[in-house]
Amino acid sequence: MTRARAMMPFRFLLSALLALFVAVSANAAETVLADPKPSIESPRRIVFSLVESDPARVNAVLTNIGNVQKFYGIDNVEIVVVAYGPGLRPLLKDETPVRARIEGLMAINVEFLACGATMETLHKSATDLIDGVDVVPNGLPEIVERQLRGWAHLRP
Repeated sequence: MTRARAMMPFRFLLSALLALFVAVSANAAETVLADPKPSIESPRRIVFSLVESDPARVNAVLTNIGNVQKFYGIDNVEIVVVAYGPGLRPLLKDETPVRARIEGLMAINVEFLACGATMETLHKSATDLIDGVDVVPNGLPEIVERQLRGWAHLRP
């Protein structure tokens, strides 16, 4: 028996395993959407917590927001970011290194909410915030109430 012929069963087995791996990998990478599927009439509603001021962490959160919006499509998801504690600082127009990114997300309908209790603690007012950021009395109850109304809460 030639060496090439002896290798045929091994090659067949290797090819079969490779095909199985590709098939499993393709299926494993697919996200199954729950009903009702996200749409303009029934968008996914997601509230993100922003609780850190470290620029690297803030950028990671903003990137996650963009990724989620890209996944669902701009018309099929409503995203709100609630900033409280140290996470309020990225929304302060005179302190933030990520202002352009926040304004860019607001331009594509991402809503940013600042915790009024944190603002009071920091002796800040609405005029200190990036234009377009709204203030809620307290960030954590805002998240709780949105969850009770069916919003998903993410804290990346």
